[in-house]
Amino acid sequence: MGEYIRYGTNRFIEVLTNSGLSDSAAKWIGEFFMLILLIIVSYLGYVIAWRLMRKIFIPLIKRSKNQFDDLLLKHKFFRKLSYLVPALIMYYFIDDTITIPVFTSFIKTILEVFFIFNAILIINSILSTINDFYDRYEFSKDHPLKGVFQVLEIILYIFGGLVVIGMLIDRDISSLIFSLGAVSAILLLIFKDPILGLVGGFQLSFNKMLSIGDWISMPKFGADGIVLEINLTTVKVQNWDKTISTIPTYNLISDSFQNWRGMEESGGRRVKRSINIDMDSICFCSDELLEKLSKISVLKHYLNEKKDELEKYNHEFNTDPSSLVNGRRQTNIGVFRAYLESYLKNRKDIHKNMTFLVRQLQPHEKGLPIEIYVFTKTIEWAKYESIQSDIFDHIIAAIPEFGLKVYQFPKSSDITTLLENAN
Repeated sequence: MGEYIRYGTNRFIEVLTNSGLSDSAAKWIGEFFMLILLIIVSYLGYVIAWRLMRKIFIPLIKRSKNQFDDLLLKHKFFRKLSYLVPALIMYYFIDDTITIPVFTSFIKTILEVFFIFNAILIINSILSTINDFYDRYEFSKDHPLKGVFQVLEIILYIFGGLVVIGMLIDRDISSLIFSLGAVSAILLLIFKDPILGLVGGFQLSFNKMLSIGDWISMPKFGADGIVLEINLTTVKVQNWDKTISTIPTYNLISDSFQNWRGMEESGGRRVKRSINIDMDSICFCSDELLEKLSKISVLKHYLNEKKDELEKYNHEFNTDPSSLVNGRRQTNIGVFRAYLESYLKNRKDIHKNMTFLVRQLQPHEKGLPIEIYVFTKTIEWAKYESIQSDIFDHIIAAIPEFGLKVYQFPKSSDITTLLENAN
C-alpha cells in the first residue's frame, strides 16, 4: 500500500514539473496535496470505523446480558478506540507521503503524543468502568474504591505527561523521574489535599467509619443527611433539605462527626426529651387525690402495692401521722412518674428491651425536669416524630390530673394580672 502511495506522489510531482513548475515547487505542492489527501482518507477511516461499531458492534453489546460492556459503552471506550484508526493510518503512511525529514518528524511526534493521550483516555475509561461495576455490589458501600481509582488516574496522567515531555525534549523518562526529587516538596504542596484525602479515604473505608447511604451529621460543614459519594478529596452529603454539602475527606478523620448507622441497624430510635414541672405544684398526695388517681387503670396495681408497702413501713417504725413529713408518703410527682412508666410500657410502638427510663434531672430555675428516655420501634423519621409528639401531647394534657403544673415563663396575661393587682 505504501508503494502505491509513494508512486502516486511521484507521478503527481512529475505532472506538476511537466506543467512548468520548478522541481522544488512541484515537490512542495505535490507532497502538501498528498498530505491533505492522507488526512481526508484518515478521517474517512475514522468515520467508517465508528459507523461499523455503532451499527454492528454496539447493538450487540446492548443486547447482551453482560453489564460490564454496557459500562464500557457508557464511558465511551469504543469511541476512543475508534480515534486510533485515523492516527494509525497517518502514522503508517506519512513516510510515503512526505519526504521532507523535518515535516515527517514533526507530524510523527504529534501523532505519538496523540497516541499517548488517547491511550490514557482509554485506560481511564476502563478504570471508570471497573469502579462503576464494583459500585453495583452491596459491599462497595462499606468499602468504596473511588478514591483509589482517582489516585490511579492522577498517576496515569503524571506518567503520560512525563512520557510526552521526555519525547519532546529527547530525554529518557527515568532521568525525568529522578529529577522530580528536586521538586518533590512543591509536588507534595500541590497534591496535599489529594494525599490527605487518600489517607482519609483508606481510614474511613478500612475502619468502616463511613459508607455510602449512611446518615451523618457534621454541623461544622452544615452537613446533616445521606452520604452520596466518597471520592479522593471530598465526601458529598445530600442534606434533608435536598441541598448538597461537600466535606473534605480528611476532615472526617481529623474532626468528629455523628454517624446514625448504629441507630438504623438497631431498629430503634431514641426519644430523649424532658418536660419541666413547676416545683410549687409538687406535694404529698391527699386521700382525695389518691382516690381520684386510683380510677386510672394503669395506676391501680401500683397504688395498691405502694399503699401496702408504705403502711407496713410506717407501722414498723411507729411514725406519727399528725405530721406529713413523718414516715413515708406518696407524692404527686412520684405517682406521675409511675404513671408515665406504665403508660409507655403499654404503648406497642416503644421498645421494652432497649434503654427505658423515666427520670428526674437536676432541678433548676425553670422547674424540675422529668425526662423520657426510651426508644421507638421505628427508625423512619416521620413516624418517629409522630410517636414522640403523640407521647408528649398526652403527657402535657395528663399533668393537671396529678395536681401538677408545667413550668413556663410568665405569660402576657400573668403580667397584666400582676399590674392590675399592684394598682
